[in-house]
Amino acid sequence: MKRFEVAVIGGGLAGMIAAIALARGGRNVALVAPLAPKEDRRTTALMDQSIRFLDRLALWEKLRPAAAPLISMRIVDGTDRLLRAPTTTFRAAEVGLDAFGYNFPNKALTGILEEAAAGEGNITRFTDMAESIDISAEAVSIRLTGGETLSADFAVGADGRSSKLRETSGITVRNWSYPQSAMVLNFAHSLPHQNISTEFHTKHGPFTQVPLPGSRSSLVWVQDPAEAASRAELPLAELGALVEARMQSMLGKVSVEDGVQVWPLSGMMAHRFGKERIALIGEAAHVFPPIGAQGLNLSLRDIMALADILCDRAELPVPADAGESFDGRRRADIMTRTASVDILNRSLLSDFLPVQMLRAAGLHILSAIPPLRNIVMREGIEPGRGFRDIPDALREKLKLKKA
Repeated sequence: MKRFEVAVIGGGLAGMIAAIALARGGRNVALVAPLAPKEDRRTTALMDQSIRFLDRLALWEKLRPAAAPLISMRIVDGTDRLLRAPTTTFRAAEVGLDAFGYNFPNKALTGILEEAAAGEGNITRFTDMAESIDISAEAVSIRLTGGETLSADFAVGADGRSSKLRETSGITVRNWSYPQSAMVLNFAHSLPHQNISTEFHTKHGPFTQVPLPGSRSSLVWVQDPAEAASRAELPLAELGALVEARMQSMLGKVSVEDGVQVWPLSGMMAHRFGKERIALIGEAAHVFPPIGAQGLNLSLRDIMALADILCDRAELPVPADAGESFDGRRRADIMTRTASVDILNRSLLSDFLPVQMLRAAGLHILSAIPPLRNIVMREGIEPGRGFRDIPDALREKLKLKKA
């Protein structure tokens, strides 16, 4: 039986980044995952904190050529309700950044991660699936579909919503669904996007355009499931005309690219994110709608916390209670982000007038009060950062008054 310090089960973006981070932190890692599919046409927006983490792992410079910076984010009330919010623009320069983050094709990051994992001396790759898992007080044993068995002092579940590691450990989940589907596509346009991401709030959910390199953008269009299914069957030219109209032609002529996908929206959160010798990251721990660029950013914060716990003293054996430590570290962030995305999404669906008033008033306040807008922006980039910066902002304001 081959023995490792850490086994990462799952080879999606979160699983591969976790394996690389733990290996470069000094742990001997088994990555249990088939090779990633080559035709992932989705895109991902990573915020500044996540980009800095990829930079520390020496991955960012390789990814940068395929990425487009997000310099401004604009929210437009696209509803026809009585109470409408003003258009609100968030600019990275207001918080001292060149960009809030970057948007890139998943295919580009997958290729870079596959190459990095293959060249990492501390990673042993197993391309068979985990057939069965046994968790004891001393170790985690994993039997692969090819018959091989390996053992690890600690196991990381990055194996998605139907996580075998989570199921084996007895951790239960809470599931919920939304009366929405997300249409995901990429499109070319005749006018430059100027590195501005625009999110239209509609009665069925957000319609979010995010820049890609050149005159291209990605789109997540949340809509009624029946309408999404019907529109997905349209010729690309007709769908492009719909996208252009929804965007009020702000990017000119739109040409939708092949590969339109539709996903039903739902959510899931595990009741625990770790215990004893296991931890759950990414969609093995939390799933929510593709709103506000939170999904992979939240998963990378899982990985940052896990690396801190497992690699702080990499010369020592993995602590038997590392899973409990991870659960404690991640609980507040995961629950807060899940709740905030859920509330934002449901506020768009609600016809209840007081809810519409609160939503509109919130955007009015953010538009009118720059210091508050800055706190919200910093908090969106890095949890806790906005509130940590309040004392410095107050001191700076006092200095300006004295001057």
